[in-house]
Amino acid sequence: MINKSNIDILAFGAHADDVEIGMGGTIAKYVQQGKKIVICDLTKAEMSSNGSVPLRLKEAKKAADILGVERISLDLPDRGLYMKAEYINQIITVIRKYKPSLVFAPFAADRHPDHGNCAKLVEEAVFSAGVRKCLEEDGVTHHRVKDMYYYMINGFHKPDFVVDITSTLPKKLESLRAYGSQFEKSDVTVDTPLVNGYIETVEARERMLGKEVGVPYAEGFMTKKPLLIDADLLGEN
Repeated sequence: MINKSNIDILAFGAHADDVEIGMGGTIAKYVQQGKKIVICDLTKAEMSSNGSVPLRLKEAKKAADILGVERISLDLPDRGLYMKAEYINQIITVIRKYKPSLVFAPFAADRHPDHGNCAKLVEEAVFSAGVRKCLEEDGVTHHRVKDMYYYMINGFHKPDFVVDITSTLPKKLESLRAYGSQFEKSDVTVDTPLVNGYIETVEARERMLGKEVGVPYAEGFMTKKPLLIDADLLGEN
């Protein structure tokens, strides 16, 4: 169990498997470096076309174990992630509980409305979590997140920066395959974009991003503020 204070990364997703799709390789990479990481799914994906809630939770636990992270799940309504104070407050509580340095959420320009709404809810919560007089409770103090970044789920977007995941791509793919109900066809499977070579599509995207920067595989991220590069861009000492 992770010490619930001052973790390195808190990654939010609307549904279990969102975080793995977008940044499973990056998570595995930083876990190997000893970083403390927690995944928080906002919903239990009760509206999923395939798989039941108990099965989705079991798959999510397996994926988290593969990546070596702690995972928690809120009970916000699937296909109902609207801008409500009660939803934002629950996310604030999670942020203040774990006190992360970095927060990740889905990139808002996604075909699934829940992914964009997840990003908006988390943005509101990140801001309010740093406001001392907002929801201050005994023993739970405000927390200011250092930075917030966005990962891709569906689609191919031009990232602001990428992370080399060549060494951890197998771990990412393994975590995705833990979601058999979502990515594998069976006699009872409802036909969705996820069961038609979706994992292969994600792998191809990471290969393309890697090619852009001269490595075999990379994951792309967006940011709303400039990145400070504290290094010599020419690589000179």
